[in-house]
Formats: sequence, C-alpha cells, structure tokens
Amino acid sequence: MAVADLPQVMEIAASLSTAPQWKLSDYVNALNPESTPHRIALVIVLTAAAPGPDQVQGFAIASLLPPQAELETVAVGASGGLPGLGQRQGFGQRLFRALVGELRTTGACEILLEVRASNEQAIAFYRSLGFAETARRPRYYTDPIEDAILMSSRIR
Repeated sequence: MAVADLPQVMEIAASLSTAPQWKLSDYVNALNPESTPHRIALVIVLTAAAPGPDQVQGFAIASLLPPQAELETVAVGASGGLPGLGQRQGFGQRLFRALVGELRTTGACEILLEVRASNEQAIAFYRSLGFAETARRPRYYTDPIEDAILMSSRIR
C-alpha cells in the first residue's frame, strides 16, 4: 500500500459497514515504517487495460506484536466499480496469503483478530482461512452493542 492508494482504500472502507472507519491520518500512520506498532499494509490492484488509473480492489493491514500479528482489517470492495469484480472473486484470500508471506519474514507465528459476532460472512471467511474462535469479549462493540469474537490462526 502506498499513500497514492489511500483515496481508493478509504472509499472501499466507507462502502462497507463492517470495515473499520479509519481517518486518513490512521492510514498514513500505518504506512510509516517508524510508527509503533509496525504494520504491514497491502493492496490488491487491478491494472487498468485502457489509459486511466489502476483500481484498488481490496486491502489488508496487520500490526506486528512479535511473535504474534493482529489482523486489523481485510476489506474487498463490493464491486470495485467494475462488473464481475469485487467480493467473492478470491481477492480476500489472495490478500491474506500475501500478508502471511510478509508476516513469515518477520518471525510472527500466529495471527489474531477480533470480529463482530453478527458478521457471519467475515467469520465464515476467517474460518475458511484456518482461524478458530478462541474467546469472546461480551458487549465489546457499541452502536450496536454486541460481542467480539476473538480468533487466531498459526502461520504455517
């Protein structure tokens, strides 16, 4: 992910009710190699066939807390503005595989995450990636109030 990607990243996040709604400064900080914790931020981009800008299809951000990493967000646009693209096209899995590859180089051996209990689509996605529920935080989220499900996966 680069600063030039951030307008499209923020557009994708804003279009998804379940995505974290970070401020621009939060994304800029995630790209800063001097920030703590250190983060890995990736995008998946569809290269424009005709003259015009490349289209960010999705993004993933993880913070490093050695020997663990926390998956802060993985988001894929609903359609990317183009027919046949967006969610359920394998972009999320490709992003996650690339993220795991990057995390391996840091020595991280486990990825943690939290997700709203009502976000069944995300929970199913995480389970398909090998995550398992490890705990719950009752009433963790507000607006609406609901539990957070904690999940983890070993990095193989």
